[in-house]
Amino acid sequence: MARRSAGILLYRRGASGIEALLVHPGGPFWAKKDQGAWSIPKGEIDPQEEPQAAARREFLEETGVAIEGELFPLGAFRQPSGKVVLAFALEGDLDPSHVKSNLCRIEWPPRSGRQIDIPEIDRAGWFPLAEAEAKIVAGQRPILAALAARLAG
Repeated sequence: MARRSAGILLYRRGASGIEALLVHPGGPFWAKKDQGAWSIPKGEIDPQEEPQAAARREFLEETGVAIEGELFPLGAFRQPSGKVVLAFALEGDLDPSHVKSNLCRIEWPPRSGRQIDIPEIDRAGWFPLAEAEAKIVAGQRPILAALAARLAG
């Protein structure tokens, strides 16, 4: 069975239309990457955990913000790695400068045996959907398209 993650695409209606909140992964591997590096806040679903509960938990862990309100499903999206992301959306707002991520431990440099703690995300930002499409990792672009279709219909 493919690994599953759940995440929330927070969106708002701005002067330029619909804007999506994306997060940038922390750590040295991603430090100089921008286009095609951002993501929705998401993470693996624990055994016996409901996908919406996992999406809320991951949003809190990655942003430090407890998300409230009724989530609506956008669908299940298979990533190039084979992982499936169950995406939900919610209209809302938050100040990206107040985002505070949890820490995770990685081996850096790879195969060095040295462990370092890094923030799971190092920043968040609001992007109009067209700009978000260029920023987000390729496997999550269909999530943005699903939001646009849902809001248009």
